[in-house]
Amino acid sequence: MNQDFRTGLGIDVHEFQPDKKLILGGVQIPNEKGLKGHSDADVIVHSICDAIFGALCLGDIGIHFPDTDPKNKDADSMIFLLKAAELLIQEQYSINNLDVMLTLQKPKIQPYLTEMRENISKVLNIELNQISIKATTTEKLGFVGREEGVVSFATVLIKKNPPL
Repeated sequence: MNQDFRTGLGIDVHEFQPDKKLILGGVQIPNEKGLKGHSDADVIVHSICDAIFGALCLGDIGIHFPDTDPKNKDADSMIFLLKAAELLIQEQYSINNLDVMLTLQKPKIQPYLTEMRENISKVLNIELNQISIKATTTEKLGFVGREEGVVSFATVLIKKNPPL
């Protein structure tokens, strides 16, 4: 069976909490509320990790970084992404492209997209043109529209590295 290419899909959801920082794509964004979670609750990075782990058939972020492990408390999610990058190398795959869709009512994240992409590209050792991050509202519908939380979806296409 040809497994030169694989896809992975990731999703992450976190609710807003007043006493937390809002971290998205490794960028702290000024906002009156942040996201509740065991780690820094970076939904973008978490969904990317799940997409990568899924493409590699290695479970999900909860298996690799359980919220029951005290060392993950308030952890920088970029550490999780670094582990996903290491697993890609170990399994002899590389990222072809990565696409993220963030759903949130506010704040607007357009001014931060380039910095998010730069952060992610550095950790994954890929080019900016291999990463797309977009955002949309839900037109005030559902828990996202009521500004109760945020959802991030990520899809990744990975390719088998040629033998050395």
